[in-house]
Amino acid sequence: MTLTESPDDDTVDRVRARWAQTLPEVDTSPLEVLGRIARIGAQTSQLMDRSLATSGVSRSEFDVLCALARSDRPLRASEVTAQTMLSGAATTKLTVRLESAGLLTRERLERDGRVVLLQLTEAGRELVAREFPRALDGDRLLLRGLTQDERDQLASLLKVISGNADRADVS
Repeated sequence: MTLTESPDDDTVDRVRARWAQTLPEVDTSPLEVLGRIARIGAQTSQLMDRSLATSGVSRSEFDVLCALARSDRPLRASEVTAQTMLSGAATTKLTVRLESAGLLTRERLERDGRVVLLQLTEAGRELVAREFPRALDGDRLLLRGLTQDERDQLASLLKVISGNADRADVS
């Protein structure tokens, strides 16, 4: 299959066209989906960074705060690491900074000093309550033009890909 560029092409179409010229024997069709997922992820991250700029926290720090906000109990640092897909070292670095900013508390478990429990402070809860709805507004802008049925179908299809990635242990 040869790809030709048209005015309706997006970045992924243009990348595939270039690969078709460079390595015509390689099937680049997975980029139709996964290339767009990666690009949308990067664009969404940039939008989130801009949205959070006035809050004083980074996207990764906000992810940590959101993991704690969703929980009905203090979380072990390792649980936050698993939920956010950050490294253990990154979780430690971020939580130390968030503690110094007064957004969470870090307490060592008495019976096992290696375990650190994390919990939001009131200021941390307020920040999440203020910023999370703004983040969702940005997400809604990206989904503009899709019907609810299309959104449901897309979510279902992406869930299959996510499950495949989980089973492949690509994290």
